Amino acid sequence: MKKTLAIVTLSTLLSACAGITPGNDATNPAAAADTPSAATPAASPEQIASRKLATRVAPVKPPEEHLPAVPLTKEILFKVLSSEVAFQRGNWQSAYVTLLGAAQQTRDPRLARRAAEMALSAKQANEALVAIRLWRELAPDSEEATQYYLGFIMLSNNLAEAKPILEKRLQDAPPQARGVMMLQIQRLLARAQDKAGAFTLLEQLVTPYTAMSEAHLALAQQAFSGGNSVRAQEESKIALNLKPDSELAILTSAQVAADSTEVERILTEFLKKYPNSREVRVAYARTLIDQKQYEKARSQFEILLKNDKQDATTLLALGLLNAQIGDTKAAERYLVSYIDQLSKHPDEARDNTQALLILAQIAADRNDTDAALKWLAQVEPGDAYLDAQLRRAQLLSKRGDLDGARRVLAEIDTNGEREKTQVTQVEAQLLREANRPQEAFKVLETALKTQPDNSDLLYDYAMAAEKLNNLSTMETALRKLIALAPDNQQAYNALGYSLADRNIRLPEALTLIQKALTLAPQDPFIVDSMGWVQYRLGNLGEAETRLRNAYSLLPDPEIAVHLGEVLWVKGQKTDAQKLWREVLQKDPQNDALKNTLVRLGAKL
Repeated sequence: MKKTLAIVTLSTLLSACAGITPGNDATNPAAAADTPSAATPAASPEQIASRKLATRVAPVKPPEEHLPAVPLTKEILFKVLSSEVAFQRGNWQSAYVTLLGAAQQTRDPRLARRAAEMALSAKQANEALVAIRLWRELAPDSEEATQYYLGFIMLSNNLAEAKPILEKRLQDAPPQARGVMMLQIQRLLARAQDKAGAFTLLEQLVTPYTAMSEAHLALAQQAFSGGNSVRAQEESKIALNLKPDSELAILTSAQVAADSTEVERILTEFLKKYPNSREVRVAYARTLIDQKQYEKARSQFEILLKNDKQDATTLLALGLLNAQIGDTKAAERYLVSYIDQLSKHPDEARDNTQALLILAQIAADRNDTDAALKWLAQVEPGDAYLDAQLRRAQLLSKRGDLDGARRVLAEIDTNGEREKTQVTQVEAQLLREANRPQEAFKVLETALKTQPDNSDLLYDYAMAAEKLNNLSTMETALRKLIALAPDNQQAYNALGYSLADRNIRLPEALTLIQKALTLAPQDPFIVDSMGWVQYRLGNLGEAETRLRNAYSLLPDPEIAVHLGEVLWVKGQKTDAQKLWREVLQKDPQNDALKNTLVRLGAKL
C-alpha cells in the first residue's frame, strides 16, 4: 500500500474528525454575526466545541417585517423596473441610487435590501453599508438586516456602533444560552481589523458576566486571535477554574498553550479524569496526527469507536490512519464499514471518494483487479472523478482488456484542454504498454491536430516517434517544444539523449544535455544522459562518475544498465555483472539489459 495517498487524506481527517457542519460563505458579511471567524485558527479544538455548542441553541424565529402601506404607483413601479434594467446592463450605480431613493420615499425595507444587494454585487462596500443602515432602520426587527449590519460594521471598524446591539443581545439572551451568545459575539469581533479595539469592546460586553466560564473563554479566544498568547492563557485558566469539567475550557487551554508538549499534557490529564469526553479525545488524536504519531492516534480513535461503533467519522479516521501505518487489512475493514454507514444513512456533508480511492488502491496492490474496479466505479462526478476513470482504464488494460480500457477513456466527458490531454496521454501510454507503438503515435498525432501547441502532447508525440525510430519527426516535435517552452529541460534532454544513444552528432548532443543539466542539475535522468554522452565521447572516467551520481540519486534499472556497460568496457567486468544481476532481479524483462548483453556478448 502506497502511503502517499493516506498522507494526503490525513489533512482532511483533521477537519473531518470533528464532524463540523458546513459554514456560511466567509465572503458574506451577514455570516459574520453568527459564524466562525476567518481570522481565527481553522478547525482548532476550541472552535470545534464552540461551534457544536452554538448549534444546540434553537434559532429564534424572526418576526415578520412590518411593511408600509404604500400603493404601488406607476412612478414607483417605473423606478423599480428601470433600476433592474440598468443593473442588468452593468450600470449598478444608477440602479443603486434609484432604488435607494425609492426606499427612502416609500420606507419599504425590501427596496433598501435590494439596493444593498446591488452594491455588494458591484463590490462597493461603502455604498452597501449606507443601504444596509437604511434597511435596518426600516426593519429594526429583521435579524437578517441586523446580521448584515453587524458584519459590515466589523469590516469598516465602526465598533462603537456595534456595542449597543451586542449589549442588548447579551441582556436578552436566556441565561442558559448567554454563554453561547458570548462565543458567537467573539467570533464576530474576531473579524474586525482593529484587534485591540475589538478586544476592549469584548471586555466591556462581558464585564457583567465574569462569573461565567464562557466570558473568560471568549476573552481567551479573542486574545489568541489577536496574538496575545499570555492573556489568552490567563483567561483560559480562569475559565477552567470556574468549570473544571468543561470540555470547551480544556480545549481552549490546549489551543492557546505554549507548545505541543504542553497541549499533550493538558489533554491527557483531562482524559484521565474524564475518559468519556469525546471532543477532548478527538482533539488529542488530532494533536497526535499533527505530530505524526499515527499509532497513538489510532489508539485514541479505537477508544472512540468502542463508545459508538457506527460513528462514520471515527470509521473514516481509523481507515485513513491504518492505511497510513500500512495495516491494509484493518484499513479496508474500517473503510468498508464507513461506506456501508453512508449507504444506510446518507449525509450530504460527507464524501466517500477518499475511502473509495484507498479501497481501490488496496485491492490493486494485492492484484484484485475486480475489487479495485468495483470501488472506482462508485466514484461520483467531482474533483476525483477523472483520476478514478483513468485508473479504471489502466486496470482494465493491465488485465488484458485494452478495448474495454479505451471504451472507458472514450466515455469520459472531459472538461477543458487539460483533462482532454490527460485522457489522450493515458490512451497512448496503454497502447505503448500493449506493444502497439504505431497506434500510440497515431492517437497523439490526431490529438495534436486540435492542440498543436500543447507541450505535454508534443513531448509524448516525440517519444512515440522515437520508439518508431522516426528521428526526423521526433526532432521536429522537440525543437518546436523548445521554441514554445525554452525552459523545458526534458525536451533538451530527450533530444540530446536520443542523439547520444544513436552515437550521432555527439557534440550537439553534449550541448543539449548540458543545457538540460543547467536547468535541472539534480535530475537523475539528465545526469544519466550526461554520463551516457560522455561514454559515447570516450570519456570513460567522467562517464562513470556521472552515472554513479545518477544511480545514487535514483537506483533506476536503465541507469544501472548504462553504468554496467561503462564498467564492462573499462575492464571491471565483475562489478558490471553484479550490477546487471541486480537489474535482472528487479526487472527480469528489462529490454535495455537484454540488448546490452547481446551487443557486448556478455553473460551473467
